[in-house]
Amino acid sequence: MGVLVCCDCFFYRKSKTKPNGKKPPAEEKKQYLELEYTKIRVVDFDLKELVVLPREIDLNEWLASNTTTFFNLINLQYSTISEFCTGDTCQAMTACNTIYYWYDERGKKTKCTAPQYVDFVMSLCQKLVTDEEIFPTKYGKEFPNSFESLVKKICRYLFHVLAHLYWAHFKETVALDLQGHLNTLYAHFIVFVREFNLVDPKETCIMDDLSEVLCTPAPPPAPTPAPSAPASAPSPSAQNHVTER
Repeated sequence: MGVLVCCDCFFYRKSKTKPNGKKPPAEEKKQYLELEYTKIRVVDFDLKELVVLPREIDLNEWLASNTTTFFNLINLQYSTISEFCTGDTCQAMTACNTIYYWYDERGKKTKCTAPQYVDFVMSLCQKLVTDEEIFPTKYGKEFPNSFESLVKKICRYLFHVLAHLYWAHFKETVALDLQGHLNTLYAHFIVFVREFNLVDPKETCIMDDLSEVLCTPAPPPAPTPAPSAPASAPSPSAQNHVTER
């Protein structure tokens, strides 16, 4: 199999009416936006605190560490539903109204099934993050000049996988009771790429509705009201008081 070096996407063109003059069907309801699912997380603190560059850490070191972690976590998250993502169920790599295509090293555009696309993503990411010349792990080894652009490429690919998980496999994720993990992973990833401008907002806008919900810090829980003091019993003098007429 040749290495696929870049990808592109195609947007469905939406028309207001069908050829017969009838209105198109209403947009499919997005289950992952329902409150009963978006409120489920595995952490309840501001994720921005996790992604801010620490003062004593080099920027490239921080990007390398986090990018490798996200690759491993998203690969693991996808593996939980991979048996449901097949060439029959996902004949194209879709998310919302978008189809993602690959271009091979000769520039030929390739439409592939979702599992093929994800396999290409993970294979390429694995190759990059384990390349000592790109993601050096030895002390004193310099990062290449192309490092940031390669990190952006990896993050772009990983976003496609996350978007597909929500769009095509959220029901299976809920059935496995893993929606809290997916929500937290997605929010953490989006906060990270926004912090360092790693993915073009035009790329992620297809999931802006979910990002707005999940990346907004949850308000602190309302304080529990103190129990009210029991009503005091009337004093004996009040009970025995007789009004003279």
